[in-house]
Amino acid sequence: MMDYKDYYEILGVDRNSDPDEIKSAYRKLALKHHPDRNQGDKQAEEKFKEINEAYQVLSDPEKRAHYDRLGSAYSSWQQRGAPGGFNWGEWTRGAPGGMRVEFEGDLGDLFGGGFSDFFSQIFGGFGMDAMGRQSAPRQQVPQRYETEMVISLHEAYNGSTRQVKVNDRRFDVRIPEGARTGTKLRLKGAGPRGPRGQASDLYLVVKVSPDPRFERKGDRLYTDVSIDLYTAVLGGETIVSTLSGDVVLQIPPGTQPGQTFRLKGRGMPNLKQKSKYGDLFADIQVELPKKLTPQQRKLFEQLAKL
Repeated sequence: MMDYKDYYEILGVDRNSDPDEIKSAYRKLALKHHPDRNQGDKQAEEKFKEINEAYQVLSDPEKRAHYDRLGSAYSSWQQRGAPGGFNWGEWTRGAPGGMRVEFEGDLGDLFGGGFSDFFSQIFGGFGMDAMGRQSAPRQQVPQRYETEMVISLHEAYNGSTRQVKVNDRRFDVRIPEGARTGTKLRLKGAGPRGPRGQASDLYLVVKVSPDPRFERKGDRLYTDVSIDLYTAVLGGETIVSTLSGDVVLQIPPGTQPGQTFRLKGRGMPNLKQKSKYGDLFADIQVELPKKLTPQQRKLFEQLAKL
C-alpha cells in the first residue's frame, strides 16, 4: 500500500502559505541539507530529495491544486474509516495514448529527480499534453505529444544525457548546456502511432528545478554571500560557490550590506553560443555577532564614542 506524503509538513509550512513563504522555507531547508554541505551523509541526501520533491509540487499552481484536492479526499477517507485501501487510481495523472514515460539519470537522481513512488504515480504524467496540428488541408499530420522533464541547475549548466523509456523503447536524450525552463527536446517517432500507422514525435519540455543557492535570470546567476562584520569593515577574502567550482572574492574595506559584486563569466552558458557565459552576481550579507565578550563590548563602546 502506497503512503500519502504530506508536502506541507515536509517544508514546515501552513497549507495556506503563499508562494513566497513556501519558497523561503524550501531555500532554508535545502541549503541545510544540500549534498555539497553534507558529503557522504545519505540521510541528508534523502532529506534533500524529499524537500526538492515537496517544492516541485507546492511551487507549481496546477500541481498544488491537484495535490490539495487529493489531500482533502485522503483526509475524508481516513475520517470515515472506510474498509479497503484508498483509491489512488482516481488521482493518477497518466500520459495520453497509453504512453509510459520514465526518466533515468545520475545527476537528476541527486538534484532534480529521484522522486518517490507517490510523486511518480500522482504526478508522473502531469505535464503531458496532446495537440493535433495540421499544416495544410488534406494532409494528415501526426499528433504532437509533450511531457515535462525536470532537470537540475547543474544539468542545465554542464549538459548531460538522460535515458528516457517510452513504453518498451529506450532513447538517449542529450540535454544541452544552457537549457532553460521551456526548452523543448524532440524524440522523433517516440510517440504513439496514428490510425494509419504514421509515427508521432514526443517533445520533452524542460523544467529546471530551483537551486537553493542560486537564482537564475536568463544567463545570469545571483547568489548570497555571507561575511562577518570584521571582513566587511577591514576587508579580506571570502569563498564564493559557483557551478564551476569555488572562487576567492576580494572584499574591499568598508563593504556595505547588500553590496553586489560581479563575477564575470561565472553564470550560465548561453544555449545558442556555448562559448559565451553570463555573469554571477554575489550579494553581500553581513553577519553581525550575536554575543560579545566583555572585552569586545568594551572595544565597540570605545568605537561608538569616537
